[in-house]
Amino acid sequence: MMVQPTSPNERSFQVHLFDVDNTVVRRTSAWYFIREALNEKLIDFSQVRRLPFDIIKYKLAIPNNDFIENTLRKLAGLDKDALERVAETCFQNRIKKNIYTGAFNLIRELIGKKLCVKFATSSLDFIIRPLERFFGIEQSLVSEVEFQNGRTTGSLVGKSFFGPKKKEITKIWLEKHGLSPCDVTFYSDSYTDIPLLEYCGNPVAVNPDLILAHQAKKRGWKILRFNEVLGDLPPEAHSKAVS
Repeated sequence: MMVQPTSPNERSFQVHLFDVDNTVVRRTSAWYFIREALNEKLIDFSQVRRLPFDIIKYKLAIPNNDFIENTLRKLAGLDKDALERVAETCFQNRIKKNIYTGAFNLIRELIGKKLCVKFATSSLDFIIRPLERFFGIEQSLVSEVEFQNGRTTGSLVGKSFFGPKKKEITKIWLEKHGLSPCDVTFYSDSYTDIPLLEYCGNPVAVNPDLILAHQAKKRGWKILRFNEVLGDLPPEAHSKAVS
């Protein structure tokens, strides 16, 4: 995807990057997947038992920036087809109904204007693919799982897309496609994304946590708050919205 340079007056934030968890989807996509995978017996609790501690550290603003890499080591050997099947089931049963209607309408509007819309999330690629298909989005910026002979190796392809690494990888992606950070609107709920929000030309805090809310108000960043999700709509309105 190469975007032709434009004059400053013609720029209207050509690229819109969306964090997913608590920004597009209520709660976290990985947690929905873990619940589905445990239910399907694809994984067992011993493989993810450290996650509650990592969540507590995140809430206390002392996040483990390598928690994704550490968790994935426990998931080595999982079948790719099974992961993708459970991810699709998870999306249909859990994630789709928890998409914020405000995010849904905003993304649809931006896509309708032919703007570049991507997800920029630390969530694993196979979890995000069904969400991409739902919106008609491709090649988002995500944590990419490495496979060998159809099974997880326990490693990522490159780095996880979390914390300071999200800014680093996004910067490389923008340079690769001939884009400036001034072209980008980035939407996020999390204090861990402040480095990328600072970097982008149009930072937007969505359902911000306490730290991000404070920084957004201090810096004059736009704040959006989404509450209603697609699952809250009556059946006829929900069918019409997603058609």
